[in-house]
Amino acid sequence: MAMSLQAMIFRMMCRHSDNARDKGLTVPEGVECFCDIRYGKDKKYGLLDIYRPKNITGPLPTIVSFHGGGWIYGTKETYRFYCMSLAEQGFAVVDPSYRLAPKHRFPAAFEDINEVFRFVLKNADKYGFDTDALFGVGDSSGATGMAAYAAVLTCPELAGNFPVKPPKGLRLRALGLNCGTYTAKGRADFYINTLPKDNADKVLELLHTTDHITVDYPPCFLMTAVDDFMKDQQKPMEDALKAKGVRYVSKIYGDENNRLGHVFHCNVRDKNAAAANTEQLDLFRSVLR
Repeated sequence: MAMSLQAMIFRMMCRHSDNARDKGLTVPEGVECFCDIRYGKDKKYGLLDIYRPKNITGPLPTIVSFHGGGWIYGTKETYRFYCMSLAEQGFAVVDPSYRLAPKHRFPAAFEDINEVFRFVLKNADKYGFDTDALFGVGDSSGATGMAAYAAVLTCPELAGNFPVKPPKGLRLRALGLNCGTYTAKGRADFYINTLPKDNADKVLELLHTTDHITVDYPPCFLMTAVDDFMKDQQKPMEDALKAKGVRYVSKIYGDENNRLGHVFHCNVRDKNAAAANTEQLDLFRSVLR
């Protein structure tokens, strides 16, 4: 399916911004990289990278990243330095690419992230993944995706209607949901690039995560920023988690003198990003105690 001019401009702007953000960065000395590992059938997008701290052996708590980009932009390379910064703090981090819209529409991205988790469970011994300490992070559309996927794992009614069936035994101990959106009904504009031609309203119901929160939903660290254009989405997710008694931490970073924006946390040079990411990982660590 042809991409709209607006989508093409969005991709170009994101690529320019991300390239500028990461220019000159190199692999941190303390991080070990395993790159271009195949997890899926797609030759271009069915690949992932794994990052681990060099000075720690054996199974590690493991983070799977669901990258953002409006469903139409981004690869594992776009997120490598962010993911490496998490690995520096004592985690194994799985950084996958996945098939992008509009060529690959819903549920393609979810099918791929599902295969990533299947890979993690299957290859735990080989790469030192602690499958009893699995975490999910996502930003923007990736936060939307990770939030919805976690709901599939914990809401039987949603699981019965969702086109992706997670591997048996998969449990996420906590989530990092960053600058995302968690409501979908009536918001086809946000999902327009990934919605299928048929049953679009049904898909919006499936992705309306605030309707699918149960008492079994994982603890969440919700992050946004003062100039994040999605920041109004944090409150509905807070309310849904609170209503079911799910543990959460909710943070809005920046202030009138520090105008942080959408996905600011991916800039590993920024002290605000470092602080926010460390706070998120502190929640992850706390659920393992």
